[in-house]
Amino acid sequence: VQLQASGGGLVQAPASPRLSCVASGIILSFYDMGWYRQAPGKQRESVARISKDGIRNYEDSVKGRFTISRDNAKNTVYLQMNSLKPEDTAVYYCNALQSSWGRDYWGQGTQVTVSS
Repeated sequence: VQLQASGGGLVQAPASPRLSCVASGIILSFYDMGWYRQAPGKQRESVARISKDGIRNYEDSVKGRFTISRDNAKNTVYLQMNSLKPEDTAVYYCNALQSSWGRDYWGQGTQVTVSS
């Protein structure tokens, strides 16, 4: 199983990049998907999640700025990030969860650095 995240990099506020996470070795439609991030010296936190049924949840600081979506036909989940701020700087990780089967997969992460 592999979750390949891409789309990060060095951007200037208030940029609007889109992260992509392409899954291989699993059928995305069976999984709840999420984006997490970890800033230097901080714990990993949930940013956005989308269930198998398309229900979305967001961390408070990104509500109204970030949008998570999924394309099961492409086995891909996206994170559209708008109005980025320096405090959004972190490594962003993709997660695939199928709790009924005890399956929990993580991608390698993509660095997003936002300069002011």
